[in-house]
Amino acid sequence: MIDLQTIPADARLYLRPEAFVDTPVGRDGTVARLAGGLLWFAAYELIAIVGTARVAQASVPVAALPAVIANLAAPQAERLRTLAARISAPRAPIVLPGRTIRLDQPQVMGILNRTPDSFSDGGANADDTAAAQAGFDMAAAGAAIIDVGGESTRPGAATVWEGDEIARVRPVIERLAASGTAISIDTRKAGVMEAALAAGAGIVNDVAALAWDDRAVAVCVAAGCPVVLMHTPDPAAGPHARPSYADVLVEVYDWLEARVAAVVAAGVDRTKILVDPGIGFAKSLADNLALLNGMAMFHGLGCGIVLGASRKRLIGALSNEAPVDERLGGSVALALHGADRGAQILRVHDVAETVQALRVWRGLKDAGLTSRRD
Repeated sequence: MIDLQTIPADARLYLRPEAFVDTPVGRDGTVARLAGGLLWFAAYELIAIVGTARVAQASVPVAALPAVIANLAAPQAERLRTLAARISAPRAPIVLPGRTIRLDQPQVMGILNRTPDSFSDGGANADDTAAAQAGFDMAAAGAAIIDVGGESTRPGAATVWEGDEIARVRPVIERLAASGTAISIDTRKAGVMEAALAAGAGIVNDVAALAWDDRAVAVCVAAGCPVVLMHTPDPAAGPHARPSYADVLVEVYDWLEARVAAVVAAGVDRTKILVDPGIGFAKSLADNLALLNGMAMFHGLGCGIVLGASRKRLIGALSNEAPVDERLGGSVALALHGADRGAQILRVHDVAETVQALRVWRGLKDAGLTSRRD
């Protein structure tokens, strides 16, 4: 590592919020707000990358960042000013017909799979009426969004024909939309996106970040809908083509940064983009843990963050190979970890339990915000 005063002029710079505090009261000028939400932090981790190597890494107090910026080359100084502004800027709400979902606190996205082979609940919602009722139940339990999918993304899953996928998701979306439920469609296919949006879905959630189907971006631009871009290193190869990472946090950040820029250039409003680091997709256990621990860095993209870690394999790996149906505790722990790092959307199977945990979490944050410091 080198001194921050001698960062190479060609280094790429990153900021990760750290040193979170329970209240900003009495800390004027020494803390910054995270994404306009309920969290405040007192320092940034500044990371400098040359090639694939971290050549500098140090904690910089919030109040000291302007002095650090003053000593940098002009492009790097502008980069850090942009990152700091994006990290603190409030996230635009998700605006859907008849419903607005605020992103100044964590929201729950309930998972509704219409697939016979999903890793967790394959076949559980095979009947249209029962599937719709499962969606209603999740909404009643506190889910702000119901994420409907008709193709499994588990390792080794076969690609589903577009017509079959539409047949799986459209009847359920129509029933849920008729009740005013906010719906996202979990798909890579432009035709499925079109059919789902026409049936009443309002958000596109794509594990391939609109890069698997050549028409996907155009469909979303035409619809003007919010989109979730998930990291997958090679969309054409599918979500589980395993690469090797020199620095998984930085590489996933760079990939998402480039993908956001491409989608914005194609015509999607940046305020309508959310990002997902893709926990469990083309990552090892160590990769997943590094992303979870470093997740606050993704706020530098200036987009809402979606975290989907519910019932994932990493929970079993950390808990004596617990099977999928015994991962509730780990799922809630990861959801709360995401909330503590500012994730705006938590995509989960177990809605009622996660919502209850977040209500307690919110109570703790509210108490901190109203506390007095003499």
